[in-house]
Amino acid sequence: MSGILIRRATAADAAATADVYLRSFAAALPTVVRPRSDDEVRAYIRDVVVPERETWVAVAEGRVVGLMVLAGDLLSQLYLDPDWRGRGIGDRFVALAKERSPKGLSLWTFQVNKPAHRFYERHGFVETERTDGSDNEEREPDVRYLWRP
Repeated sequence: MSGILIRRATAADAAATADVYLRSFAAALPTVVRPRSDDEVRAYIRDVVVPERETWVAVAEGRVVGLMVLAGDLLSQLYLDPDWRGRGIGDRFVALAKERSPKGLSLWTFQVNKPAHRFYERHGFVETERTDGSDNEEREPDVRYLWRP
């Protein structure tokens, strides 16, 4: 895993971070309808996520290949460039999230995202709730996971 740096995102990372999000979402969740256009996603990541949230990026070969966003004890987002999955970056992000929130974490993922379920369960997260999606932007059924040390 040498050559992959995980660090806080900067304003200069915003465009590449948005591109990773868009590629990852399209690859992992092809049936989920995004409520925002690509341009709206780019603006939101540039104007809100990177400057106002605890946003982390994975950088390899000089480019952003993953992102994680924390909001207190909520693991709000974790997305990897599809070409960089399976290389331990997600594992490193989760370890960092646990370090940053040692009393526990929660997260939401879509019910259709079975690989995410397996990933988080492998990291000790336990499913605690399922919803019909009426409370999320995508209106997609989702699952809440909790991790407690």
